[in-house]
Parts: sequence; C-alpha cells; structure tokens
Amino acid sequence: MTEHTLSEQQVNLTLNKATANGTLALVGNTIPGQEVIFTEGAMALLESLCREFGAEVPTLLAKRKDRQARIDKGALPDFLPETRAIRDGAWKIRGIPNDLLDRRVEITGPVERKMVINALNANAKVFMADFEDSLAPSWQKVVEGQINLRDAVRGEIEYTAPETGKHYKLGPNPAVLVCRVRGLHLKEKHVEFNGLPISGSLFDFAMYFYHNYRQLLAKGSGPYFYIPKLESHIEARWWAKVFAFVEERFCLQAGTIKCTCLIETLPAVFEMDEILYELRSNIVALNCGRWDYIFSYIKTLKRHGDRVLPDRQAVTMDTPFLSAYSRLLIKTSHKRGALAMGGMAAFIPAKDPAQNEAVLQRVRKDKELEARNGHDGTWVAHPGLADTAMGIFNEYIGQDHQNQLHITRDVDAPILAAELLKTCDGERTEQGMRLNIRIALQYLEAWISGNGCVPIYGLMEDAATAEISRASIWQWIQHGKSLSNGKLVTKQLFKDMLVEELANVKKEVGSDRFTHGKFTQAAVLLEDITTSDELVDFLTLPGYEMLTA
Repeated sequence: MTEHTLSEQQVNLTLNKATANGTLALVGNTIPGQEVIFTEGAMALLESLCREFGAEVPTLLAKRKDRQARIDKGALPDFLPETRAIRDGAWKIRGIPNDLLDRRVEITGPVERKMVINALNANAKVFMADFEDSLAPSWQKVVEGQINLRDAVRGEIEYTAPETGKHYKLGPNPAVLVCRVRGLHLKEKHVEFNGLPISGSLFDFAMYFYHNYRQLLAKGSGPYFYIPKLESHIEARWWAKVFAFVEERFCLQAGTIKCTCLIETLPAVFEMDEILYELRSNIVALNCGRWDYIFSYIKTLKRHGDRVLPDRQAVTMDTPFLSAYSRLLIKTSHKRGALAMGGMAAFIPAKDPAQNEAVLQRVRKDKELEARNGHDGTWVAHPGLADTAMGIFNEYIGQDHQNQLHITRDVDAPILAAELLKTCDGERTEQGMRLNIRIALQYLEAWISGNGCVPIYGLMEDAATAEISRASIWQWIQHGKSLSNGKLVTKQLFKDMLVEELANVKKEVGSDRFTHGKFTQAAVLLEDITTSDELVDFLTLPGYEMLTA
C-alpha cells in the first residue's frame, strides 16, 4: 500500500490543525520536498511516539546527572550488583538477519546526498547513515537527509555536482543501509509537541522507519538502526519499549526492527550484558565507539585528579583501559550471540604517495589489532580506506565465515573494573595542546556553519574527536596539570594560546575564508566551554543554538 503524499499546503493545514489541538507542530522553515516526508501517517506515528515515550526522556537524562553527581563526589563506575543474575545467566539475543551477519567493513558518514551514494557504492558491507556525530543537524540537512535515505532505499537516488557536472548514481550491489539516530540528549527544536521541542531520537527513528520499512522488508532487509550514547540498561529498556510499540502498531513480528548499540560511554561498558538483555529481541551487535568513549572517560572521571589523560594522540587502542574495553565488548557480545564491531579509522587518504602509504600502514596496524582481538568488523570514514580494511578482515575471517562469533575469549582472565578505569601514560605537550585548540576551532567553525564531518590535518573529524580536544584541555586546567615543558595549564594560558592559534588558523585557511567563515564565533564558544568551571556535557548543545535554522 502506498500512502498518499500531501502537498505543501496540505502539510501546513494538517499541522496548523495539530497545533490548535495542542499536539504536534512543525515550527521550522519549509524545506523543498518536505511533503514526501511529513505525510499524515508519518506525523501520526511521530505524535504517538512523543505522547507515549517523550516524557520519559528528561527522566532518563536526570538519572545520568544523578549518577554523575555521585561519581564527582568520589564514587567510581562499577558493575551493578543488582543485575548480577543477568550477567551470570545463559540467555542469548533473538538472532541476526542474514544481511547483517557479515559486517566486516562498515563505512560511516552524514546523510548528504552525494555521500549517501558514494558510501552505498563503496567496498563495504554496511553504510551507517548518520544523523548524529557527523551531521550538524540544521533543519534543512535533517529533512533533506530523510529524503535522501528514502530515495536510496527505493533505488531512486541520483546527484549531479553543480560545480563539476559529475553525475552520481547507485551501483548494482549497494551496501546494507543502517540509520544512526541522534542521542537522547539532543532535541529537534523545529518540531514541537505540546509547545516543547521533541526528542531528536524519536524524530529520526519515526521518519526513517515509517518511510522505509515496507521497501526494506520487501528487499529482504529491514529497518536497521544504530543507537548512540547509551549510558545505562534503563535507557536500552526505553528503546526496547519504543521498538515493541512500533512493531505492534504496524503488525510486524516482534524483533523485526534491529539495532546495534554503540558502547561509547564509560558507564555503559559496565552494563553491556544488561543492555543486550533489555534489547534482546531487537539487538544484533555492540560497537566500540572509541572516540566518544575516550571523551566519556574524561567527562565521567572529570573530578578524579588521578585519572587525567595525556595528549589525545597518545591514547591509542593498545593502551590498557581501551584494550580491556575492546576485549570485554567482544567477549560479552559473542557470549550472547551478538556481533562485536570495532571502531573508526578516522584517517583519510593523502595525495602524496609516500604520505598515503604511511596512512595505510597506520590503518593496517589498527585494523589488524581489532581483527586479531576478535571483532567482527570495523569502521572507515572514507571510501579510499575500505579496500585496506576489507583486506585485513578477509584475512582473519576468511571466505568460509561471515564473522568471528566463534571467538569467545573464554580463556581470558575476567576483566575487572580497575582495568577499565586505569588511566594511561603519556605526555601532555604544548604541541598537543595547541593542536587540540586548532582542531576544536576548525571543527566548531564548520559545525556551526552546518558541516559536521570535516577533514582536518589528515583525519576525518566529527563531534567525538572535537569533544576529546576541548575536554582534555578543560581537565588539565581543572587539575592544575603542567605540560612537559613545565608550563602550568591555566585558563589564561589557554586563552593566550587560543588567540595565537586563531591567528595560525587564519594563515592556514587564508584571509578570505577566515573573513567569510565563523571562526570568531567558534573561538568565543570554545573559550566559553573550555574555561567554564563545569564541563559542558556536549559541545553540540550550545552549538545547536548557533546553527542556522
């Protein structure tokens, strides 16, 4: 059955009526083509989700703050005694669909039209289309992103670059599409329910599910999602209720909706069994969201002066606390029949052959570590790295297997809380601090200009890596740490460096780009959040208020 598409006038009439009833209302500008997304059926689903589940989101976020307050006072995260029976139980998840059994390489990126086409055509098994860390969620990009994914699912997506005239279209065997929705902390201010902004999570989920589930199921696939930023199994339970509600509403078999949860917060690593258990009907995998995890380590332990991290570049996956995290995720996932996905290779190919070979060598080393540990797949940020990652995982998984579920890591000694919390050695250098400032500056400028995925100094930076950059400096200031050259890291030192590095960025990008960009606004925002006595939870929260509607 194909739903009738409303005209723009009908959309406005429908929503004006909804506003009068005190329910759901669009308050964003009209985006060309939005009528194919904001249909009666889609809006009815979104309204029902807001009514049933929206009010619980502030409660879940308040629980985060309560736990953080206890940690700030000296407590440390640990495995929950009250859920030990779940961790000790012999249960497994419901199962994994055929097209998600082999995920040895996944490519990720924002839901922009050309990116969607290139990613689906890349040598990757899965494309994670991202409404979260790599997308600056302006209203236009959010709406166009839903249109782009709708067209991709239908095989109708094409794009012609206006500057070159180059035409892009889908190849014959596109990757499996998985949609990453926004985290629970993010709102969609352009849609209101009873006069208040709604959850970005519910908006992204409802729109993608509604417009694509029939076509996906007809192709032998399904409505698949990545769930980011979970901090507890209580939040996983909320998602399980959302999925069950929608499956029942659309007369779908329980477990039709499938999700992969990113374990990218320190609290969540202690509740992986419980998260899998709560979502056991719908979940198929856990993922090592390493960059956000490092940021979360800093944020969660921000008041613990004995757990301050060194330069970002020194915090690699072979450091003890990250190695323990990776190995525990593999062991936990495989015990329950779920896949264990590895992290992001944020490098981008270089034009110079010698530099590019150095990039590829670093990618090989990183991916070999993941494959050797037992991960079932990995992430790349650029199509040019897909072949390298695929070669590594082909070598370890082979052609006779689809994954590494057979690697149980049962012979490993139990991984204790102390291992997951242990800080790592490394220097705090002036060079590293200045690099953090330049990265954060350029990323914030891009983000508030509407671009959430930015190549900077050979890496594809997204919100997670920028978060590490600014949170590290905040932590050094708060605990009175010194750099390796003896300089004490203070608010004034940071401000002085910020002025100097802003000038350096101007030289790098050129006067014209600097003048027409938003670098000054980015510098003000960076100073505010880095010198604040309280660590701002996410830079995207104040950044969202600066985004052009």
